[in-house]
Amino acid sequence: MQGFRLGSIFGFEIRVDLSRFLIFFLVLWTLSVGIFPTNYPGFDRGTYFGMGIVATLLFFASLLAHELSHTFVARAKGIPVEGITLFIFGGVSRTRMDAETPGDEFQIAGVGPLVNLLLAGLFGLIWSVGVNAGWSVVFTGVFAYLAAINLALAIFNMLPGFPLDGGRVFRSIIWKYTRHLNKATKIASNGGKWLAYLLISFGALEMFGRAILGGLWLILIGWFLYNAAESSYEELLLRTSLEGVQAREIMTPHPETFSPDMNLQELVDRYFLNRRYHSFPVTQDSHLVGIITLNQIKDIPREEWKYRTIKDTMSPIENRVIARSEEKMSQVLQKMQDSGVRRILVIQHDLLKSIITAHDLANRLQRQREFGQVT
Repeated sequence: MQGFRLGSIFGFEIRVDLSRFLIFFLVLWTLSVGIFPTNYPGFDRGTYFGMGIVATLLFFASLLAHELSHTFVARAKGIPVEGITLFIFGGVSRTRMDAETPGDEFQIAGVGPLVNLLLAGLFGLIWSVGVNAGWSVVFTGVFAYLAAINLALAIFNMLPGFPLDGGRVFRSIIWKYTRHLNKATKIASNGGKWLAYLLISFGALEMFGRAILGGLWLILIGWFLYNAAESSYEELLLRTSLEGVQAREIMTPHPETFSPDMNLQELVDRYFLNRRYHSFPVTQDSHLVGIITLNQIKDIPREEWKYRTIKDTMSPIENRVIARSEEKMSQVLQKMQDSGVRRILVIQHDLLKSIITAHDLANRLQRQREFGQVT
């Protein structure tokens, strides 16, 4: 899983994707250079920067509260939740399974915007008390922004475009009346794509109208929403197409392996430069001992490649990248997502027998589409 572990709250692991740093500084810059100086002139840069830091931190705390509400309701519905990953424009709860009924989906999705509405009311109340008490706009301005942004988040998230919360609510309604999850997801995902087109179009118009910052935000959000809508539907198709399928039906036998004694220079020159794969299993006397990835080699200075071996660089094998031939593909797919390695090694009696890659899964889905088994 990309990013790093921030900590845990109420037993939920909180991870932060690296893209979150980009959005943090973009929000901070927008507030400190744009919004606060425009709305509250007359202060120095340090004051605006301080306002921006406080507002940005509380903004991300609001996003975390939004995601925590989803996890609490999901857990109450009996859905195992591992934690939350915060990424570029929001977050996602990492669950072991999806909602099993339209009603559960409706409640899990709907609680997030409700939390933002409650936060908007709370920050608005603090702003009102501060204004009536004569507090400085340095303080009231921050709470005015937080009230407005939480209200905007609630409204935006309830737009009927999957995978926004409103899109999930929309999907749950269609799911209830059609009793077909794939069909409901396809309709909701198309809604997400059309919403993305509108956002990108409005963003382009804003930029032509010289509202560069606002237009850029709309284009970025639209681009992100489009990709999320498409990938969410593809992931559902993949999961449903693998129901009841075992690893032996997908795996590629006789994978290419390497000795731990080979140096990195030879591995790069002879294999990584001539193969489409980004990782390879490592065996010794036919026993699986590790896995070597392209990213691991890239972290090593080039001048050391002749002297460093695969053994010095590889990751030891862990259960998360190993499967057995009789294992269900739904479990294998979850291991692949959790590990961040796009290859699962299939073993039998502690010997490597085959491999399952993301390419194998894509081929399976494409074949099923060609034969009309998924749409």
